[in-house]
Amino acid sequence: MTLADERRLIEETVTDFVESEVRPAAAAADETQTFPEDVWDGLAELDLTGLTVSEEYGGFDADQVTYSVVNEALARGDLSVATALSVHCLATACIEEFGTETHREEWLPSMADGRPVGAFALSEPDAGSNPAEMTTEARKDGDEYVINGTKQWITNGERSGVVILFAKTDRDDPDSVTQFLVPKDTEGLEVGKKEDKLGLRASDTTTLLFEDARIPAENRLTEVGDGLKAAFSILTGGRIAIASQAVGVAQAALEAGIEYADEREQFGKPISEHQAIAHKLADMATDVQAARLLTRDAAEKNEDSVDPMAASMAKYFASETAVDVASEAVQVHGGYGYTKDFDVERYYRDAKITTIYEGTSEIQKEIIARHLGE
Repeated sequence: MTLADERRLIEETVTDFVESEVRPAAAAADETQTFPEDVWDGLAELDLTGLTVSEEYGGFDADQVTYSVVNEALARGDLSVATALSVHCLATACIEEFGTETHREEWLPSMADGRPVGAFALSEPDAGSNPAEMTTEARKDGDEYVINGTKQWITNGERSGVVILFAKTDRDDPDSVTQFLVPKDTEGLEVGKKEDKLGLRASDTTTLLFEDARIPAENRLTEVGDGLKAAFSILTGGRIAIASQAVGVAQAALEAGIEYADEREQFGKPISEHQAIAHKLADMATDVQAARLLTRDAAEKNEDSVDPMAASMAKYFASETAVDVASEAVQVHGGYGYTKDFDVERYYRDAKITTIYEGTSEIQKEIIARHLGE
């Protein structure tokens, strides 16, 4: 079986799971702001919670394009589920790339099996797009680090069992950002406010509060001061995942628009036969495919090396496409698109976050511009 055949089989398997398990649970999860843990357990049974974990630790060890395919397929069903998985995969990737063999053996096999769930704690209330301004501090005290500070916008904040934390070893030194592994049951670590969001409402997004939380010194994953470099390296792959998810949301919105346009009749014929709607759908389909191809290209370029510009181009274009296509899908539905009777209103609300998290569209354009002369 060729790699292309394997990817096609994986995509079919995930798509079947999305249709049977993810989509039926999405509306209720959104309404109640509750993460569908049964769906997570289903992902674990498919070995998808170990997507970025090497086979030697019990993982799936997916290549970048396969990772992109899975993220797109899941987001087509529910962006909240896809986001939870991609953040979990960020955590496992950090442990595998920057941790010791002891860390890998202790954490990766169980995380590949689905639990503990991983979280990635970089952003803070006053340090979002510029993480160098973070104030969370991990101060060395003998053979321990003592952590104090607040992290915000943490996906899997409540449900996680381990946190990949970025903190300064000296609050006054912007070059001291370092990466740490913090078990969730660490004394002094508490889950704070759960965010009440526009979209992505089934996603568990919280603050994390650290007050004299102590961890062993061996839980430092990077050398002191190498935290931001590690974060940016990992987030390059993360941005491809977000781009893939944006394509998934856009695809779902496109399909909803086509289905409604074929069924809805005005002036004696389906509205899909009116040129204004037909051309709108044609533009939507073209943009979705363009975003998909740009994203797959970025995945291929980041397989054996790091290509920040390709990842940022994909994330920027795909996320803006998701917002535009979801908006147009609502327009195709007319007044019905503004109600909760149809899923397009959820796609519309969910799409916006893809232009914000893991680097805003403005930050992506800065990265692209920075690399244009290379």
